Amino acid sequence: MRAASPLKTLQKYLVGQVFVTLLLTVTVFTAVLLIGNALREILTLLASSHVSPWLMVKAIVYLIPFVWVFALPMGMLTATLLVFGRFSADQELTAARASGVSLLSLIMPVLLLSLFCCTLSAWFNLDLGPRCRVAYLGLIRDLRAEIVNAQLPEGRFITDFKGYIFYVQKNDGGRLQNVMIYRLQNETNVDTTLRAPSGQLHPDRANNQLILDLVDATSVSTPDHGDVIQNFPTLTLNLSMSDATNHVNKPNINDMTYLQLRQELRNLENLRLPVGTNTPDGFRAQLKSLRQQPGDFTEPVRVAMNREVAFSFACFGFTLVGIPLGIRVHRRETNIGIAIALLLVLVYYAFIMLGQSLAAHAEFYPHLIFWLPNFIFQAVGAVLLWRANRGI
Repeated sequence: MRAASPLKTLQKYLVGQVFVTLLLTVTVFTAVLLIGNALREILTLLASSHVSPWLMVKAIVYLIPFVWVFALPMGMLTATLLVFGRFSADQELTAARASGVSLLSLIMPVLLLSLFCCTLSAWFNLDLGPRCRVAYLGLIRDLRAEIVNAQLPEGRFITDFKGYIFYVQKNDGGRLQNVMIYRLQNETNVDTTLRAPSGQLHPDRANNQLILDLVDATSVSTPDHGDVIQNFPTLTLNLSMSDATNHVNKPNINDMTYLQLRQELRNLENLRLPVGTNTPDGFRAQLKSLRQQPGDFTEPVRVAMNREVAFSFACFGFTLVGIPLGIRVHRRETNIGIAIALLLVLVYYAFIMLGQSLAAHAEFYPHLIFWLPNFIFQAVGAVLLWRANRGI
């Protein structure tokens, strides 16, 4: 039988080491992320005797695919740092180079493993993770019986009330921030746009109503003779709960699958906002700002779509950076590799948090920010790999 070549032996050794370390690191990060979520919600209910241990296990099972969205890229980065740090510290890389084996040829199976992890990550990001997250939130909502404020959940466009579309950026126990309301003349045309920086929601169960108090509201309507702009220091709307059509069946934008987000974007783009012509000069600047709302209208959906797709490539970028950094660090200690991995993850997630925080500001194109860390990590990783392959 023909003996395996030294190159294939080394490749099998490296990819096997990375795979085993990946399993261990993903398990550790999954446990840490689960504890961070469970302690905040599940364990509190368990201590209050509001939930059985079986339901707690069920909720944790729902959470696992969602936390894998974050645990898999972090695990891949940590695994490459640890394995190649030991590989370099034990002089195995030096021996391989002395045998005429290049670094690039050694790491090809590892790069293929990272692409496979990108495929898994895409499945978790685009479909399985959001579905499990929605199931988990539904379970928690049922356990807590959170009915109050459920009619105006934050972070999604609400079409539950006939003739209106609502968007609330934040709903903190009924205290609302950045409220946008669109009144529909028919199924698609918007004849009045209402925007308020803050508001308060008061459920009136006796009359089956939701009372919405808005502060510093601005209304732009388009009758036949032109635009009419009105400012209201306070404005109260009474919404009939019996008119609700969908209630809370549709998930938050950040918890939708990619296909659901595409459908949501298509539905929003079909809405036709009014375009006025006879606007007083004193209100032109204000109206210009309000006319940018079609971008605001769809931007949160675009942000969620690009976040899910862009984050699916994190494993590949982390691998490109992790291999040469592990070689340069040249250490066997696990704590050094984990510290570097956490630092790089913090840098990567800083871009994610920046894009998410600008979701309501379409003028900054926040949906493109999610692609920056991929480009940066892949470019830096490619340069570092080239230098490491040349022994620089």
